[in-house]
Amino acid sequence: MAQFQRRRHHYYNRLRLVIPLISAVSGVLLILFAFLSFLAPSPLDSDQLRHRLLQHSTTNKVDENDAVGVSKFRVPKRGMKLDRDIWTSKNSKFYHGCSNASNKFPKVEAVTHPNRYLAIATSGGLNQQRTGITDAVVAARILNATLVIPKLDQKSFWKDSSNFSEIFDVDQFISYLSKDVKIIKQLPRKGKKKISAPTMRVPRKCSERCYHNRVLPVLLKRHAVQLTKFDYRLANKLDTDLQKLRCRVNYHALKFTDPILEMGEKLVHRMRLKSKHYIALHLRFEPDMLAFSGCYYGGGEKEKKELGAIRRRWKTLHISNPDKERRHGKCPLTPEEVGLMLRALGYGSDVHIYVASGEVYGGEETLAPLKALFPNFYSKETIATKEELEPFSSFSSRMAALDFIVCDESDVFVTNNNGNMAKILAGRRRYFGHKPTIRPNAKKLYRLFLSKSNMTWEAFASGVRTNQRGFMGEPNEVRPGRGEFHENPSTCICEDSQAKAKKDSGPRKYGKGYDATRKDDVIIDDQNADDEPEWPDTDDYDLNVPLEKGLFNGTVLDYDGATSDYGELEEMLSD
Repeated sequence: MAQFQRRRHHYYNRLRLVIPLISAVSGVLLILFAFLSFLAPSPLDSDQLRHRLLQHSTTNKVDENDAVGVSKFRVPKRGMKLDRDIWTSKNSKFYHGCSNASNKFPKVEAVTHPNRYLAIATSGGLNQQRTGITDAVVAARILNATLVIPKLDQKSFWKDSSNFSEIFDVDQFISYLSKDVKIIKQLPRKGKKKISAPTMRVPRKCSERCYHNRVLPVLLKRHAVQLTKFDYRLANKLDTDLQKLRCRVNYHALKFTDPILEMGEKLVHRMRLKSKHYIALHLRFEPDMLAFSGCYYGGGEKEKKELGAIRRRWKTLHISNPDKERRHGKCPLTPEEVGLMLRALGYGSDVHIYVASGEVYGGEETLAPLKALFPNFYSKETIATKEELEPFSSFSSRMAALDFIVCDESDVFVTNNNGNMAKILAGRRRYFGHKPTIRPNAKKLYRLFLSKSNMTWEAFASGVRTNQRGFMGEPNEVRPGRGEFHENPSTCICEDSQAKAKKDSGPRKYGKGYDATRKDDVIIDDQNADDEPEWPDTDDYDLNVPLEKGLFNGTVLDYDGATSDYGELEEMLSD
């Protein structure tokens, strides 16, 4: 018994010595486990790692160390390598602008009748007025009348007091067209008084016969007439020589004044100093334009309340279905959507972008995603001093003219809308060498943007490239005669058939059955051409609009008592 007690006491003493040792070891193990837990990836990181490995095992890999985003839709910083030059148009070297009159087009002296004077009052912003000026020359030729230098719109939305000679070189305008139409600076006098010109308005898209039936009788009786709100008042399809006259006016006779040209060229030069190539983006995302479009951009009750307050200013504006508008491609792309489209088309974050825009709804918060994708982000206000812009800053049309020059000279022109500036520049860039002009195929892109969170970047980018075929400014994208003539001046685009035939007769890379023109000259199908949307453009507003205190930096549009022409505006927007 005594021996048993001694043995138990012995084991007890040994156990008392071991317990602290076990405790110490356990503590060390717990500390080590905690440290390893801290360093170990979270379940989310593990999922990302598995996704990263999966992506590296597929074709068209995206470098995950060079991307932004956290889901499987990860946007690369670099543009993907494509089988085309993203800064030029295919086959453009085989086409050129051609607007000379034919031998069948009589000289001005043979057709101009004495005592017939046509005066024009344009409507809208700079580019809308440009279409009116261009068509005014052709209308004067149709009527065999002398044209008086057009009056610019000084009362509607833009409130710009500039006259024709302060925007355009009036002497160049008169002299360049001297063989086509007689142009004078003001109505002549009859005795001590100027000849009076009664005012009238012709319907939109008025044909040659329409002018002969409606305007000519007044000219014969009164010798002078002034056509008001003159924008898109001439038919889209005309005789070939009249179409070519349109091109001579728009692309050669209408030249900005020297001060505007010199400042515009400075801005272009400064963009060229920053990079060999640059993109110009015409970004229309102003509050009033979004309100008129009836589109919704996910801003919740705040957005609905703010834009709804502006919408109510149009007494006759119908209530729209935002989802339907977007499905039909009638909503301008957001800045973020523009950035994603450009990245999918191959433009990396190192690309320099010049942005021509007014007040962006949501300000910097709205622009942030685009700037994150393209940090080299500029505007005329950032590359010119206040002192340099001072002679222009009080005149919206002169500021718009500066943007026009920089956009026209850009390597690639992009728009998020289909307004007047987009149309005019699209046609001009076709005429002068088919420089890349990217117009979003919003009807098709809508579906991609809606479901992008459920797809990989590769699938999204492939979808964008597929849907944008036919919307990139390539030759023969649109069938002759389709769309507005100002954006598709097909009558004034000539093909170098010999050079094209020589190219097509060369070695066939893809075998006997390959059609060399099919891939390069993508033509928009009939459905797309008919349904191609037009977005509201404040250039289009021909309303006499006073401003008063309210939303958005102290101003809202007040249409009470305005002499609105909403029916015509709606017609133009829905064409």
